[in-house]
Amino acid sequence: MNYFKNIIEEESKKDYYIKLHDFVYDEYEHYTVFPDKKNIYAALKYTPYDKVKVVIIGQDPYHGTGEAHGLSFSVCPGIAIPPSLKNIYKELNTELGCYIPNNGYLMKWAMQGVLLLNTVLTVRKDTPASHRGKGWEIFTDKIIEELDKKDEPMVFILWGNFAKSKENLLKNPKHLVLKSAHPSPFSANHGFFGNNHFIKTNEYLKKNGLEPIDWQIENI
Repeated sequence: MNYFKNIIEEESKKDYYIKLHDFVYDEYEHYTVFPDKKNIYAALKYTPYDKVKVVIIGQDPYHGTGEAHGLSFSVCPGIAIPPSLKNIYKELNTELGCYIPNNGYLMKWAMQGVLLLNTVLTVRKDTPASHRGKGWEIFTDKIIEELDKKDEPMVFILWGNFAKSKENLLKNPKHLVLKSAHPSPFSANHGFFGNNHFIKTNEYLKKNGLEPIDWQIENI
């Protein structure tokens, strides 16, 4: 059984989560909310607890129509590649020679053990940050804390100040924590480009006897 399901069940009994559930349910009833309900926990579904090797922390889902599908930084096939992901691809090209693909669908990473975790899991259409401060952060902090307890070495990738604020949850010396500026066009030139996080991640995985990530996203 996916241990994340146990965490969801435990958290769902707590007051904060009950309030969060009521808020999110009401939002879906009265507004357009992303991602689709079935994809709220997609990151936890496609990268189960025992398979996680790398965690890339994002903030909110994309708020444009058809973009978000439950994985941080990823967009559905057929959707234009967002600016931050374009810069991630540029860095991959520089570091590992990966070609720039024609899509932003990162499911391949998720299936290899890269947990693409937003700290807020829903958003109202065209209204960024609309579901912040409603309880999602408490839930995803719990996910991060539970992952930190794992014995198997993992890599936590924190891009930007918001993701870096989660470092205080990471106390296990077995894990590697990588930090840099965010890949957003506003900050990528201030420490994201040239951070070599993809190389460092794979080196760490290999050093600990784990299969490295194939970061190349193929054309569709």
